This record gives sequence, C-alpha cells and structure tokens, in this order.
Amino acid sequence: MQSDRGDQFGVWGSYAITSGDAVAVFQNACKGGARILQYRDKTVTRREMLHTARKLRSIAKSHNALFIVNDYIDIALLAGADGVHLGQDDIPIQDARRLSHDGFIIGISTHSIDQAKTAEADGADYISIGPVFSTPTKPDYAPVGIGVVRAVADVVRIPFVAIGGINVANACQLKDIGVTNTAMVRDFATDTEERVRQVNHLLLGRE
Repeated sequence: MQSDRGDQFGVWGSYAITSGDAVAVFQNACKGGARILQYRDKTVTRREMLHTARKLRSIAKSHNALFIVNDYIDIALLAGADGVHLGQDDIPIQDARRLSHDGFIIGISTHSIDQAKTAEADGADYISIGPVFSTPTKPDYAPVGIGVVRAVADVVRIPFVAIGGINVANACQLKDIGVTNTAMVRDFATDTEERVRQVNHLLLGRE
C-alpha cells in the first residue's frame, strides 16, 4: 500500500541531495527552505552512515523537512527517516514496503518512461527521472533529455523529481515544461542555502 505522504508533500521545489559534509548541506538547505532532503554517501561504511543519518534526522525534523535515505532501507528505518530512495538494482519496491511501516515513503530512480510507469504500478510514492543532462554523478547513464521528462509528466500521476546535471542556470528549462521538483547534488554542495532559495523561487515562487 502506498503512503499518502507522497501526495501530501508532492510539491517540493528543491530536493537537496548530500555530497561532502552532509550535516552542513542539511543545515544550510533547511535554512534556504528545502522541504525534502536525501542523505547519499557512497564513501563511508554502513556504521558511519547510520551514525550520520541519526544526526540528519534531528536536523530535518527541527525544520519540518522530509528526510530520505539513499539505497539502504535498514539505515532509513533505524535512523527514523521518513523514507528511502531506491535504485533500479536495490531491493524491489514491494519488498521494501513489507519491511516498512505505514506512512513510510518509498521513492525510486528511473531512467526511462517504461521504468517510470513500472515504478508507479509497483507502488512507489514518487520517482526521480534522469539524468536529464550529462552528469559525472551518473557516468553510466546517458542523459534522457527534456523530452523524456515531459513524457513522464504526461503518463505518471505520482510526484516525480527531475535529476541529473541540473543547476540554477538550466532549471528554467524544466520550469518551462511544468516541472516543480528538481534534485541537485553538485550544485547544492556549495552556497547551499542561497541556491536552494533560488531554485524554490524559480520553481514555486517561494521566497
């Protein structure tokens, strides 16, 4: 059964994903008005990740922001996160749902229209679609382009987040086709507070 929180909080604007100092990114993203944040770290041990995730839970909660953990549902649940963001090679959505509690958000990365439609049918609360533009964060994936993002918007009814190579300068191209949620990693790594504020203002008119 899908969580209703994806619908309740489905318009986020800036979706901040960590790189580098995760605590600093969370703190500054929240100051800038981020309402959903993801902890992603491919460099530390699972023990270290859990330790950091518990700190991030406190920061997100104090700002009434949603806290998502990338890949690891065990860490998400142990840290008291609001949800998990799965990759195509992670555990299936249905299995993640069996492990989790009511209200737990399950998102998944998709890279095509077919994957987006399958994720919705499988019970995802939201999806990301991308990479929209070329990005070193996803070197093994060719950019899907704005056309695929537009097509996904036409066929998927759950919230979706455009991701991959997006920055303050090119986010306006997504705004022009009606995208309200964009995730960024590198562009939010520095000057996080101001860049989150700029994207929220661009996409949502939110100061």
